[in-house]
Amino acid sequence: MGRSFRAGVDIGGTFTDIVLLGDDGSRYTKKVSSTVDDYARAIVDGLAALLSEIGADASGIVELLHGTTVASNAILEHKGARTGLITTKGFRDVLEIRNLRMPRLYDMSWTKPVPLVERRLRTEVDERVNAAGGIDRPLDESSVERAVRFLVGEGVEAIAVCLLHSYLNPAHELRVKEIAARLAPDLTLSVSAEVLPVINEYERTSTTVINAYVRPIVEQYLNRLIAEVTRTGINAPLLLMQSNGGLTTARAAAATPMHIIESGPAAGVVGVQALTRRIGIAKAISFDMGGTTAKASLIENGELTRATEYQVGAGIVLGSRLLSGAGYTLKVRAIDLAEVGAGGGSLLWIDSGGALQIGPHSAGAVPGPVCYDQGGSEPTVTDANIVLGYLNPAHLVGGALKLNAAKARAVIADRIARPLGMTVEEAAYGAHLIAASNMIRALKAVSSERGRDPREYALVAFGGNGPVFAAGMAEAMHIPQVLIPPSAGVFSSFGLLYAEIEYYFTRTRKRLLRAVDPDELQATIDALEAEARTRLTEDGFAADHIEIRRGASLHYQGQSFELRVPLATGRLDRTALAALEEAFGAEHERTYGHRAGVEEPVELVGLEVIGRGIPDTPRAASAAAASLAPDIAIVEKRRRAYFGPKGWLDAEVTNRGDLKTPHAGPCIIEEYDATCLVPPGWTARLDAYGNIVMSRSPP
Repeated sequence: MGRSFRAGVDIGGTFTDIVLLGDDGSRYTKKVSSTVDDYARAIVDGLAALLSEIGADASGIVELLHGTTVASNAILEHKGARTGLITTKGFRDVLEIRNLRMPRLYDMSWTKPVPLVERRLRTEVDERVNAAGGIDRPLDESSVERAVRFLVGEGVEAIAVCLLHSYLNPAHELRVKEIAARLAPDLTLSVSAEVLPVINEYERTSTTVINAYVRPIVEQYLNRLIAEVTRTGINAPLLLMQSNGGLTTARAAAATPMHIIESGPAAGVVGVQALTRRIGIAKAISFDMGGTTAKASLIENGELTRATEYQVGAGIVLGSRLLSGAGYTLKVRAIDLAEVGAGGGSLLWIDSGGALQIGPHSAGAVPGPVCYDQGGSEPTVTDANIVLGYLNPAHLVGGALKLNAAKARAVIADRIARPLGMTVEEAAYGAHLIAASNMIRALKAVSSERGRDPREYALVAFGGNGPVFAAGMAEAMHIPQVLIPPSAGVFSSFGLLYAEIEYYFTRTRKRLLRAVDPDELQATIDALEAEARTRLTEDGFAADHIEIRRGASLHYQGQSFELRVPLATGRLDRTALAALEEAFGAEHERTYGHRAGVEEPVELVGLEVIGRGIPDTPRAASAAAASLAPDIAIVEKRRRAYFGPKGWLDAEVTNRGDLKTPHAGPCIIEEYDATCLVPPGWTARLDAYGNIVMSRSPP
């Protein structure tokens, strides 16, 4: 019997990253350019090429784990399905009115994003469920039939159904679903009572619409991907990374793609969580810089930070609760990320005031930076790093991608240095510092802006460009330690191998905590747990391989936003509810710096159950046992690199494996998938787990 492998594949805006983890602990990686016209092609071709390189058979792949940007790209590019909305009479414009959040408070020219469903395709039906779940006005089925026939006549591909208070009483929505399925059996239907039975009218409508909008695109993509990998001889289950950091089956992802919108960025954070748990680091900031964007997230006491809702399609997301409103709201659990449009492919440009700017637009995979020599004409961050000597023009992606350093230097000179009256080196170094400054905004958004002192955290940097910028950013923020994990350039793909299958189930139950009947809440929890167990059983997990966790969302009566706290196992009684109230008070104080007195009523808003499937061999254990990727051959042992005020310095060029003996900067560590820059004043060493550990050199 031949070797078996688990495969992790992550699609980025510039590169598609592939990792194979053998049953013997061997690790093989590959980066290929993303095929924007057909993302599946890069996956299939890249897997085939990597298998061929290592002399392995496609049938040896036993599991295919995937992080994808297909759903988020459909929203960003407004290329989702033509979608119609059926809603309660009088609520046609919920998507337009939104929730009055303004991303730029003093910008009078800012306009809301165009709704994903145009107004003429937002139809109303006559019905009314009240806030207690009672029926004030029965459903007029003739109005439903008119709405469906109108939408079919307009050529919609998907219909979202979202009626008032259906999270309390779904009867009318389910009847609308029956009628729509009878009249238009070929259309995709997303019903809010099934995909998101929670309070908040705009958030529920927006999430249901997004699910309908991307579902045909995701279904088509997954069907094609499964067909293509099967054709190449890979007969393995396909699991996708969800925005919340858990895996889901392709079948579940196709039905509720709202859970995989932020699929790509989540995998790397899951990998950092596993890494910090293994090493014993309590506090870490995950930093992922690829070709298009940079993402930051916080890990505390081994736990991911998750948001209860987020926005997609906003361009740049800084993570500040005060700056929301620029995109489309998704009220689903997701790893809390701050994201900026700064990556290796980010374009350098001079604004009307004569200041150098970076991003958010990117050269992407096609045509790519100028130095790729594939038709790019605009200077990028990667071009600047080539000019500075940080990157090896002959080595990127193991030498598969030869870089034209002369073209990079010429375009920086022509477009940036000459208009600003600088030398080429000064212009390139300025671009490097501005890119770092933009990304520091993301680090601050998840740390100091949330009351955390970044000096107490380790910075874990990965992605193709993260290790180039990590030490400089850490120095600016006084972060004492930087970790660069093995296979840093493809670490998001490797992070997929740590994740477990996980599902979230929620229900709104708005009650004053001290007046609630514990048996009523227990019945809701039991129903959610049964739903979780059913889903995981369908995925093939035995009862003793299912792990259930519970949570509750609460706020002080009158507050608009709630906080989530864990809910202990066991039957709910008055003692458990008192403990829940105390846990909420502690979380409120941690988040906002204060808690109300005991006389302030606490209100329960919703209950949550998380079901996790644990395989016979937990994925994290096998991933942690992976061997290091082999070192590459270093042809040029020293290279001149530019460090601003310190000027041009001779930097030692070395392998990760050589860091068993600590190396002082300036030093450049070259690997197949990434380059790590150790600037003057920093020292790099290898720890027992193969991580590069960078710290300030002693004076």
